[in-house]
Amino acid sequence: MRVLTHDRALPHTAIRVRHETRYRALEVVSAETLSPRMRRIVLGGDALAGFTTAAADDHVKLFLPAPGQQRPASPILEAGGIRFPEGTAPPTVRDYTPRRFDPASLLLTIEFVLHGDGPAAAWAQAATPGQQVGIGGPRGSLLLADTYDTYLLAGDETALPAIARRLEEMPPGVRAIALIEVETRGEERHLPTAASASITWLPRNGRPAGDPELLLQALAATRLPDGDTHAWIAAEIEVARRLKAHLLEERQIPAADIRSAGYWRHDAAIVGLVT
Repeated sequence: MRVLTHDRALPHTAIRVRHETRYRALEVVSAETLSPRMRRIVLGGDALAGFTTAAADDHVKLFLPAPGQQRPASPILEAGGIRFPEGTAPPTVRDYTPRRFDPASLLLTIEFVLHGDGPAAAWAQAATPGQQVGIGGPRGSLLLADTYDTYLLAGDETALPAIARRLEEMPPGVRAIALIEVETRGEERHLPTAASASITWLPRNGRPAGDPELLLQALAATRLPDGDTHAWIAAEIEVARRLKAHLLEERQIPAADIRSAGYWRHDAAIVGLVT
């Protein structure tokens, strides 16, 4: 297999920025089904004034009402994390990617994968305008250098919102390769981008989610152009680790040029755990 040559003189330093940590009470403005397994929810409210999301793989914590509640209990922010008032049923809390934010209209878009029977997926499936939720974060953003020759994006449907946002925000002429695993062909959709992008959809068609072979085989068969490549990976945690190992060992891409995250694992949701 061909080994890439990396010019380490190029300034590829990423910049990490921190954001103010706030809880924001919001409500559902609209809900739209994008595909059989993906639903887009738009949240709004004056509390979004000052909200910032600077990177495509940012995460916010979404607070959903506990059963019987009209709105989620507001957390109390402390140095060691968050807690909820005594005697109050704690909300369901999950991490999600801000798909799009419009500071002029104060609208935040989040896309939900409808998988399993978890409370967040069930809420997204039934969400209607006027329902109340809360968000916290993002706590920070990692801004990638724009000096790479190629940007490789690989992941399953849980990574799709971040991949779609990344492609949408790329300037014209940037070279990108996206490998996206989904349940079936019915999950494929147009991903707007001004980049010079190659997008490959990888339907499982009955294979179990979390099996690394589909993405791994596609990655092994992908020709990476000469020059420096930045790789971004997000999938089930063991899948993400296998893909990262392939890039490190077979392609000899430096670890500093790979960002890999386990967005879920078979026994728990763990969005954003960098591997």
